[in-house]
Amino acid sequence: MRDLGAIVKAYDVRGVVPDQWDVDVARCFGTAAADVLAGEAPAIVVGHDMRPTSPALVAAFAGGVTARGVDVVNIGLASTDQLYYASGSLDLPGAMFTASHNPAEYNGIKFCRSGAVPVGRDTGLAEIRAHAERELSDTANRRDSWVSQLPSMADRSLHSDAVVPGRVERRDVLAGYAEYLHQLVDLSDIRPLTVVVDAGNGMAGHTVPAVLDLPGLTVIPMYFELDGTFPHHEANPIEPANMVDLQREVVARGADLGLAFDGDADRCFVVDEQGETVSPSALTGLIAVRELRRAPGSVVVHNLITSRAVPEIVVEHGGVPVRTPVGHSLIKQQMAETGAVFGGEHSAHFYFRDFWRADSGMLAALHTLAALGTVGEPLSAMLVPYTRYAASGEINSRVDDTSATLAAVQAMFEGRSDVGIDHLDGLTVEHTGSPMWWFNVRPSNTEPLLRLNVEGADEATMERVRDDVLDVIRNPETTP
Repeated sequence: MRDLGAIVKAYDVRGVVPDQWDVDVARCFGTAAADVLAGEAPAIVVGHDMRPTSPALVAAFAGGVTARGVDVVNIGLASTDQLYYASGSLDLPGAMFTASHNPAEYNGIKFCRSGAVPVGRDTGLAEIRAHAERELSDTANRRDSWVSQLPSMADRSLHSDAVVPGRVERRDVLAGYAEYLHQLVDLSDIRPLTVVVDAGNGMAGHTVPAVLDLPGLTVIPMYFELDGTFPHHEANPIEPANMVDLQREVVARGADLGLAFDGDADRCFVVDEQGETVSPSALTGLIAVRELRRAPGSVVVHNLITSRAVPEIVVEHGGVPVRTPVGHSLIKQQMAETGAVFGGEHSAHFYFRDFWRADSGMLAALHTLAALGTVGEPLSAMLVPYTRYAASGEINSRVDDTSATLAAVQAMFEGRSDVGIDHLDGLTVEHTGSPMWWFNVRPSNTEPLLRLNVEGADEATMERVRDDVLDVIRNPETTP
């Protein structure tokens, strides 16, 4: 039997097809989703990305759902935030088939409850896994004794309480999705802008033509052909190598900015007119200010890896910053508990209260375009107030013992009166004096890795702290 523990992660299902999972597993996830998520809901809404394996997996999943007597609303090709729109507007649980930025041989499922409420390991995903494992086991047992079970199966089909199979309905929600986004961010009065968009052969090639076909915008498309083999580059803009084509094109075309989306288009990265990649923390600050103008005094949620500039900016504009661990389900939970108007992560996930607290790369793009379109200066100048400190970016180190290495890093700073230490997510050490610096080290959920992020008042400070901490992480045996 398949080991579902290898593909059920902290926040989603993800693995290689068909090596780690296939249509049989997809069908079992369908029955599990119907059991765990449907409840009183009459249907589950399902969408998928452009990967070659997605249609067959969706069909099998739908078969599992309908076998439980639950209907399926199949929205077909969709970005992940388009699926969230469908879940929110239809008030149905959802399943999005995608492996986001992973290579072509991967596929996965992101689940949500009605109203786009996230599903993670502690909020339903472990239960879905358990149900799917039981279904896989039952299926294997049935196959082992297929002939002997035929009479009893015929008897069950005559029972009055037999499940009536659900139906599959196809529905196109792309136009409704675009219209809803336009209601949230008004671009009717912006100055003319030229924007280069790198869809990475992912789902932005499906959604951008519907959303950015607006007066005043000239869109120069790159890699809009939906192709889950990713012939040009991986659809993972967090890797600098995957941004090079966009950076070059923005400068060559004299564009005002560039936008890059990941495979399922729930993340958006921005390039300024000089071809420089904009920090997601700067975008978090920019969007936070815009949302606080609409909802003065509101909470803005940010994870602990975002720049310290973010909480500073939120306070300066009358908001209340709330710091969270890394992870979309944790951000969304905090937003629900605090009524936050907006949330941002260092990984370019941006969350909006009026979008069912879900993340949307397209909404972040619209906010950036709206802000730039109402000022006369270039993007690089407009973002100066939001870019205050020097950051290392995320640095991964493979270690033999993550717990022991974290303890060694902490020991380096324990007893110092000029630092604060907390364990909200891994280990965070913050200098309480001058110059400002802080770092966070946290273990990967899936690999023997430690992830280091450092920020300092200037480049020299950041580099000094970065090198000192990396020396301990990579050479723990030499630490006194």
